[in-house]
Amino acid sequence: MNRIKIASLQLKVREDKYENIEKLAELIATGIVDEADIISLPEMWNCPYQTELFPEYAEPEQGDSWLALSTIARKNHAYMVGGSIPELGEDGKVYNTCYVFDREGRQIGKHRKVHLFDIFVTGEQVFRESDTLSAGNSFDTFETEWCPMAVNICFDIRFPESSRIPALAGAKVIFNPASFNMTTGPAHWEVAFRQRAIENQVYMVGTAAARDPGAGYIGYGHSIICDPWGKVIMQMDEKEGHALTEIDLDYVDEVRQKLPLLSARRTDVYELR
Repeated sequence: MNRIKIASLQLKVREDKYENIEKLAELIATGIVDEADIISLPEMWNCPYQTELFPEYAEPEQGDSWLALSTIARKNHAYMVGGSIPELGEDGKVYNTCYVFDREGRQIGKHRKVHLFDIFVTGEQVFRESDTLSAGNSFDTFETEWCPMAVNICFDIRFPESSRIPALAGAKVIFNPASFNMTTGPAHWEVAFRQRAIENQVYMVGTAAARDPGAGYIGYGHSIICDPWGKVIMQMDEKEGHALTEIDLDYVDEVRQKLPLLSARRTDVYELR
């Protein structure tokens, strides 16, 4: 059986970047990821989710947060899907970026959030990531010892192409570090992950930060994993915590054989551009 174990860490995010790094290291040291093949972290795990703070917390590739993630991967001999952090690009722009590392701590993937979260819901929610962040421009896969996998970040999940492009490139697991809020979370969180899992016949892994009622942006929490049939096989509550979930990659092939959605696409009628 082609089984792997994913450790989802629903972290509490503090105001101090280095306290967040230290608390992550302390948590890892308790042994909670000892059996994990892949460690998955939340969106903006080292920084409060506030647009005005992203430039202040931003650091270049191979900065302190990057180094902490690489070190954890190497010391625990596990892949690391490092949630996301504010990245200071070589162009001077700030990006919402996920780094991926292999078991030796080598960077094997990088995704910059493509769809920035700019919303205005009258009387409920106003948020503009584009005030301080710039958008990425690709959905790439990264190679593992089992199969290609991919990352998209939070708002990316609302756009079908963000999952379909990696699925067509061979991805069987798509990670989505995310921070849905108390308006969108109860309405759309589970539905979005089940929907993308079903239509692309992949495992969808959503890892969120723990809810902090005193924060400027209150996240929904509820880290989740859905299987390729759309079944929720793991979902947490809003509190800080962790979960170890085993997934079966052979089940992806089984579902795709039973219900050939990807191979039955009418590319003579439509195509991705």
